Amino acid sequence: MNIRNHFPTEELQKRDAAHHLHPFTAQHDLANKGSRIITSAQGVYVYDSNGEELLDAMAGLWCVNIGYGREELAQAAERQMRELPYYNTFFQTTHIPAIDLSEKLAKLAPRDLNHVFYAGSGSEANDTNIRIVRQYWALLGHAEKNIIISRKNAYHGSTLGGASLGGMNAMHQQGGLPIPNVQHINQPDWWAEGGELSPEEFGLARARELEEAIVEFGEERVAAFIAEPVQGAGGVIVAPDTYWPEIQRICDKYEIILIADEVICGFGRTGNWFGSQTMKIRPDIMTIAKGLSSGYQPIGGSIVSKKIAEVIGKDEFNHGYTYSSHPVAAAVALANLNIIESEGIVERVQNETGPYLAKKWATLADHPMVGEAKIVGMMGSIALTPDKESRAKFLSPSGTVGYICRECCFANNLIMRHVGDRMIISPPLIIDKEQIDILIERAWKSLDEGMSKVKEKGLWESAPSELF
Repeated sequence: MNIRNHFPTEELQKRDAAHHLHPFTAQHDLANKGSRIITSAQGVYVYDSNGEELLDAMAGLWCVNIGYGREELAQAAERQMRELPYYNTFFQTTHIPAIDLSEKLAKLAPRDLNHVFYAGSGSEANDTNIRIVRQYWALLGHAEKNIIISRKNAYHGSTLGGASLGGMNAMHQQGGLPIPNVQHINQPDWWAEGGELSPEEFGLARARELEEAIVEFGEERVAAFIAEPVQGAGGVIVAPDTYWPEIQRICDKYEIILIADEVICGFGRTGNWFGSQTMKIRPDIMTIAKGLSSGYQPIGGSIVSKKIAEVIGKDEFNHGYTYSSHPVAAAVALANLNIIESEGIVERVQNETGPYLAKKWATLADHPMVGEAKIVGMMGSIALTPDKESRAKFLSPSGTVGYICRECCFANNLIMRHVGDRMIISPPLIIDKEQIDILIERAWKSLDEGMSKVKEKGLWESAPSELF
């Protein structure tokens, strides 16, 4: 690996701490510890300022679907920057990258999802979705139909709207969230919350909470339900098989707009182009970002159905962003989608690497500290527990054990993430079988080391059942 000359790591860490505010970070703690400086990347590997090679099992932030170092995307960006580096689509103007990308997305999206409103991120796109569904019902003469239902522990972005749609307590405790007329039902996490119910019973029970909420708030008030096909940042929570068919039935019965947040699940992550196809649901709106450009450019959007587009189009939609349909981002996204399509990456995940990873991932459930191992396509999670039989949580605050294991992973040159006391992966879709073997080998080693540290610290203790 060609390592460029740069300041010593310690100097870079000092400069970073002096001026850079990091997302989701306790800044003072990080300053004392020092950031890990990532300097380059290729394929499924990233390299730091000390020359360490790390297998990135998180694809950056769930987004680098085609892997790092694709020259085709650099070339697409360069060509577009030389031809038209920027223009907007506000004032009855457009440009070729926006036209081409929209046409491509309309072909890839299922059914009649064929109109795209662009944003700079998934967070912005979910803010857009709030505006779209409320304007849709207002134009139909139902302005009072403005409540959006989401799920606890869901993540739908960090903007005021996106964070409100999300159901994470830690986010709602900052900034006066959620905004009005956003409500939350419980997540379909059987392992942690299923109690004595079977997965099938639990899936139905959690889905029917949506119907109970619609009845409680009034059908005439509820505009939409938003959820990820597979709950990503909430811990890769895979709903029981009974959950999504019941959700679809309820949305159909009450004419509720179904928004599928495909920011993580889209563009091959679940073994289909979209997670909605994997879960066999029929959304009216899909939120897209991340894999849309494989993270090479910031771009997101909302793909809406023909029915919604026709209603919204009746009046001026007073909404948009400076960088909506940015020509460079659109050109890079289109090149990225062409690579995914031409190289058969979705099919490879579905038929080859996905099943292979699933088989290997399942073996982690044999580890003494792992309660369950769940995976869909290239999204996986393991639940950490001191007692498999009772599905017990650790007595220590949530995330204590997960953080210990995450640090062990990093020490073993494996980038895995923890959400509470779950460990999660979302590797680049181009990962091969040999690299999957390396991932699993390092995960086992990290779990062994993590368990030893947990026991050394006196943390191998179950929470009383009444606490969970």
